[in-house]
Amino acid sequence: MTKTHCGLPRYEARKPRLAYLELLTKRLIGGLVILILTSVINLTEGHAQMSSPQGAMTIASNGVGSISDDARTTAASLFGDRCAVCHGPNGDGHGPGAANLNPKPVDFRDGKWQRSVTDEKITKAIVYGGPAVGLSASMAANPDLETQPAVVAALVEHIRSLASKRKK
Repeated sequence: MTKTHCGLPRYEARKPRLAYLELLTKRLIGGLVILILTSVINLTEGHAQMSSPQGAMTIASNGVGSISDDARTTAASLFGDRCAVCHGPNGDGHGPGAANLNPKPVDFRDGKWQRSVTDEKITKAIVYGGPAVGLSASMAANPDLETQPAVVAALVEHIRSLASKRKK
């Protein structure tokens, strides 16, 4: 005869405790995995936010005079190749790639949006992508432009110029 604890055989009395420990272990491991993943993501985002294309921001804040015609030409070409796919060739947010995006791309021609955003934020979005400034992950980064501050400043200038092209 087996020993009993509260009328149950001892091996059955321990079974619920083992199941509880297994569940607790699984939850602990799952929590650690989540903690590690969020830490890695936060470190990556923190790096993207701490890094800034200082040269592009300096040129963008200095005004139009310091941007060469070559940089403007390159920026216009890049806008057509990379930005217009979603934002549209005229910046209205209705490019061919915009149909399936949620949220929809911003209308660069919108004066309210233009007033709400700084040149530095636009610069950061161009170089590091949407997630670096709290926008959609669908907006890709352009790390190749980090070493081309004049081109980035020309892109910012181009985006700013689209505000005056809104149809009344």
